[in-house]
Amino acid sequence: MLPGALSGLKVLDLSRVLAAPWATQILGDLGAEVLKVEQPGKGDDTRVWGPPFLEDGSARPDAAYYLCANRNKRSLAIDFSRHEGAALVRRLAEDADILVENFRTGGLVKYGLDAASLLRLNPRLIYCSITGFGQTGPYADRGGYDFLIQGMSGLMSVTGRPEGEPGAGPVKVGLPVSDLFTGLYATTAILAALNHRNRTGEGQHIDCALLDSQIALLVNQGMNYLVGGAVPQRLGNAHPNVVPYRDFAASDDYILVTCGNDAQFRTLCGLLGREDLAADPRFATNAGRLRDRRVLEVELARAIAPWRAAELLAAMAEAGVPGGPINSVDQVLADPQVAAREMLRAMRRDDGTEVTVIAYPSRLSRSPASYRLAPPRLGQDTRAVLAAELGLGEAEIEALRAAGVIATAEPAPQDRQAERTP
Repeated sequence: MLPGALSGLKVLDLSRVLAAPWATQILGDLGAEVLKVEQPGKGDDTRVWGPPFLEDGSARPDAAYYLCANRNKRSLAIDFSRHEGAALVRRLAEDADILVENFRTGGLVKYGLDAASLLRLNPRLIYCSITGFGQTGPYADRGGYDFLIQGMSGLMSVTGRPEGEPGAGPVKVGLPVSDLFTGLYATTAILAALNHRNRTGEGQHIDCALLDSQIALLVNQGMNYLVGGAVPQRLGNAHPNVVPYRDFAASDDYILVTCGNDAQFRTLCGLLGREDLAADPRFATNAGRLRDRRVLEVELARAIAPWRAAELLAAMAEAGVPGGPINSVDQVLADPQVAAREMLRAMRRDDGTEVTVIAYPSRLSRSPASYRLAPPRLGQDTRAVLAAELGLGEAEIEALRAAGVIATAEPAPQDRQAERTP
């Protein structure tokens, strides 16, 4: 296995749910060692966010939600609300390169695990805080969740059917995009901070907010307002700036037509036998098509309706007109392109239970992502990490466990492990 781009870096992960675990999973995929600190007896909230659960024969199997964001990590169950537990985490932080947390603003100060305290202990530490609204501003003390942020950020105001159509009204995106984008922005910021540390030796505190991240992702809709002054509205599946760029009904299914330039539009018209539309001066440019979109889209819908979806899409592909189907999740995960790109990876947990995960999407030619550790069971690595990283002896570890400061997972049943390991 080739070494990952971030091999040799240690990440202390004090996070749960999605935005921050998404960031730490990316760091782990790229080779960093990630130590996930969880609450004994409970763990990451998402471990119980099911069904579905990964059936492994245990009394408390983990939910699929947890599995999506926690591979390439080791789990330590430490209660840092206890003095002894906080001391263990501080010792781990002294040797860490990166720490990621998503507690409410100021929530870790009472444990001595806040950025100021840990940067005094380890000035090279890159400490990343992920919250709903950031460390400053009038909303800093509020909790933030993806659904809330999708509404507050303006995203839901441009998502859904237009006013006057059946089913009109704001709709959230079907995935927790505000969480995911914040995790991606956090990862980018961490990598930038690493480069800064390589030049200067300085660590720093990174402040990431879900609201800030989602506002940044208003992109063209935000700029449309800032430049043009008109408040963007919901357009359903239509594009605010490009026409034709939406769904159309074929005779047996819906398809997507995504013409990004005038040449593609003219080719589509020829394919549909509607050269008259391409020749119409109203539709010669995108600005004209946007202005008269209602007239044009009605004509295109009539021309597309008699086609079978697969036949039209094949003809469009051959002619160089961008378009595609609207896949369900099972369909896309079975797509030959997805298989060719190896986007599904099979992993085994320490008890031999197999779990299939969706791969890291970028391909690095010299330092590719790797899939070393399946999402761990709660406390699976507590004993091993405390012994190896902090030099604790068996008696010390057992005393902490007996006092409830830490928890250790039961050893993986060897009979099941042997049964499932090829």
